[in-house]
Amino acid sequence: MNDALAVPLRAVGGFFELCADVARSSLRRPFQWQEFVEQSWFIARVSITPTLLVAIPFTVLVSFTLNILLRELGAADLSGAGAAFGAITQVGPIVTVLVVAGAGATAICADLGARTIREEIDAMRVLGIDPVQRLVVPRVLASMFVASMLNGLVCTIGIVGGFLFSVYVQDVNPGAFVNGITLLTHLPEVVISEVKAAMFGLIAGLVACYLGLNVRGGPKSVGDAVNQTVVFAFMALFVVNVVVTAVGIGFTVK
Repeated sequence: MNDALAVPLRAVGGFFELCADVARSSLRRPFQWQEFVEQSWFIARVSITPTLLVAIPFTVLVSFTLNILLRELGAADLSGAGAAFGAITQVGPIVTVLVVAGAGATAICADLGARTIREEIDAMRVLGIDPVQRLVVPRVLASMFVASMLNGLVCTIGIVGGFLFSVYVQDVNPGAFVNGITLLTHLPEVVISEVKAAMFGLIAGLVACYLGLNVRGGPKSVGDAVNQTVVFAFMALFVVNVVVTAVGIGFTVK
């Protein structure tokens, strides 16, 4: 029983050790700006298409369902309030979870895993180069940055897509839709949404980097690490989504 618990506990300890190393290394100089920019572009490039493919149908589904409910209640003019509130508080962060964990984090894990099995990470340590400062910190910060940007993109798609679908398909009054956007959604909701997205990017990046740096074996182990990245990142991100949403409601609801 002790042996069965030792492996997962050791992995959890190693993950938090990496988190502490990243926190320390992020304050050290010089900061790897070029690596940060390259990784931000890399993550954005592999994430932008899945974001659009997920956000557009997800937005249409939410708007369609919400407008049917509002019509039954005789409150179709409130569709703008529901679309904005849903897009900013839930649709944006949830789509960000799916894309960051499913596309961005797996790409990071595969990149670091390939470097690990080629012994590039060991070679960096032999040369006195800290792989956490050189490789991990730029990737984690890039994941946070891109997740925040993707969240803003998804929220915009959600509101614009909800407007187009509601007005041109379900005959909602356009003026009433626009006037209702700020009825439930204000600056605190937007800030909480961005904080959630940044935390999603942080956690997904840390999980991907930890699994990528701890690959053991050949190419098959890299594929296994990528699969584990998706599972572990989804598990962690949905828990964080629930916790941050509950805390945010406590701060915003009077």
